[in-house]
Amino acid sequence: MYSLRSVGVMSCAKIMGAVYGCLGLVLLPFFFLGGVASLLLGSQRSQPLAGIAMWFLAVLLPIVYGVMGFVMGAFTAWVYNLTARWAGGIRLELKPVDTHPQSNLGLI
Repeated sequence: MYSLRSVGVMSCAKIMGAVYGCLGLVLLPFFFLGGVASLLLGSQRSQPLAGIAMWFLAVLLPIVYGVMGFVMGAFTAWVYNLTARWAGGIRLELKPVDTHPQSNLGLI
């Protein structure tokens, strides 16, 4: 049994920033569709720049998600490290994995 006593704050922040940036890329088409729908379905009296603003926000979405993921990942890792000192960390049971399994066919 192993105990995870601390995590690297910057490594956790980088990974979380990348994950949330990718999530922003996944959501990007939906914001573009919202902008197109706003431009096509808007009446003359509605705000003409609403669809353009939606497109602008869609472009910024992955960047904002990535930055927020980085900040919150760093904060979460820092809080985990403080809590793990007090509570002892997460207990893990690890099992070694065979990296070169034998072929059942006898070819290799």
